[in-house]
Amino acid sequence: MGLINWARKKSPWITHAHCGGCNGCDIEIAAALTPRFDIERLGCLLKNNPRYSDVLIITGPVPKHTEPMLLRIYQQTPDPKIVMAIGECAIAGGIYVEEGYDNYSIARTDNAWGADKVVPVDVYVPGCPPKPEAIIYGLSIALKKLAEKKLKAEAANTR
Repeated sequence: MGLINWARKKSPWITHAHCGGCNGCDIEIAAALTPRFDIERLGCLLKNNPRYSDVLIITGPVPKHTEPMLLRIYQQTPDPKIVMAIGECAIAGGIYVEEGYDNYSIARTDNAWGADKVVPVDVYVPGCPPKPEAIIYGLSIALKKLAEKKLKAEAANTR
């Protein structure tokens, strides 16, 4: 393992993609970044540019007009990457999709809503909004999955 790979493993950078909604999950992500919860102790750093990120965090119900931008952000994030869906809206549409109510503005396939209908999601953090502790727990799971993906990528490159 090279020095760059070691440093990337110990300091994953995060990009936050807000896709609409009430901003409750965004406030909890901001709380997780504060010194009280201190997500930086895991080496995580929030970055605005997805081209330098390892983890993509998605919040909100993903309206149809946001779908192409989310897909572009996903494509700009280099491989290997981990995608986290935080909150009920990003997982299943949340309060914007009620049972029996056909909301035409939210991205969906086969009567199912959520960010995973647009991009593949690796980690789901449920809640409305999820607490910072849940976000940090989800991030620790994401970091384990990221390490596994990096090992698989290295093994594929050595063959």
